[in-house]
Amino acid sequence: AKVFKKCAVCHIAEEAKNKVGPTLNGVIGRVPGTVADYKYSKAMTEFGAGKVWDEAQLTTYLADPKGVVKGTKMAFAGLKKEQDVADVIAYLKQFSPAAN
Repeated sequence: AKVFKKCAVCHIAEEAKNKVGPTLNGVIGRVPGTVADYKYSKAMTEFGAGKVWDEAQLTTYLADPKGVVKGTKMAFAGLKKEQDVADVIAYLKQFSPAAN
C-alpha cells in the first residue's frame, strides 16, 4: 500500500471512482481501456483490444507505461524496482475479484 501512494495521486483502487486516471478497482481481469465514464487515449483503447489485465501485463506496463503503450495519457514514468511493481499488484489484487 505504501508504494501505491505514487499511484494514488491519480488513481483510486478502493472504490469504483475515476480521478485524473481511471479507477483501478477490479483492474485485474478487466480489458485495458474499458472503464465507464473515463476518456482513454486512442493508444490505450487500441492496446486493450483482445487483452486482459493480468499480473504479467501489469508487471510490464507498470515498469514502463509509455514504452508499452506509446501515446498513453499516463504521465507516470514507471516503477523501477521489481519489488515495487509486485507490491502494487498485490495491493490491487485486494480490489479485483477476478484475481482471487
